Amino acid sequence: MNLILLFESDFVDPGRVRLTGRRLAHVTSVHRAAVGDTLVVGVAGGRIGTGLVLSLDPLELQVTLDRDPPPPLPLTLILALPRPKVLNRVIAGATSLGVKHIHLINAWRVEKSYWSSPRLSPENLELQAVLGLEQARDTILPAITLHRLFRPFIESFTPSGLPLVAHPGTAVECPRSVAGEVTLAIGPEGGFITREIESFERATFTPVSLGPRILRVETAVAALAARLF
Repeated sequence: MNLILLFESDFVDPGRVRLTGRRLAHVTSVHRAAVGDTLVVGVAGGRIGTGLVLSLDPLELQVTLDRDPPPPLPLTLILALPRPKVLNRVIAGATSLGVKHIHLINAWRVEKSYWSSPRLSPENLELQAVLGLEQARDTILPAITLHRLFRPFIESFTPSGLPLVAHPGTAVECPRSVAGEVTLAIGPEGGFITREIESFERATFTPVSLGPRILRVETAVAALAARLF
């Protein structure tokens, strides 16, 4: 935990917070904080600063906020819903990269059972995003939207900036060091099927590739984001 993310409900007085639950356990068992220590903190949706440990039982910090969070990555991410056991890593990883808009969509190769996973609950998605923010020392939670039907999504969605869809084997290489915003769609590990790629093309998306290798979703997200920006 490189940053302790605070919420308005943590404040017991202006500038003074009390930690409970997961963050309390982490600060006491991992940081092994003592009275007088300072920790990096940030307020969800707000600024970053330091927290001076005032007491351990209860664990209270005096908070000073003096800088803005890092700038967001200018990337809107469209993901075919990954396997539930992969979803947590994908959300946390994308959030740590600075992605602020994530659309989870259906696709032909997405198993129907994935949509009933408890990992799609708002509580779990927020927790994974929080873990990504804590890793990257950021405070701005991403907007995560679920779309259970492919066609209504692609027919109504308006991309921002340069629209790209990752498609293994296509002849066009993914561009590098793009100036400006990008909307990037990434399918299941086998890629979107031909009919879905055609739908993306009608919506002005350009199919691009990183080469012949088939990557795991979480690897593809990181590799494409690094290449684009």
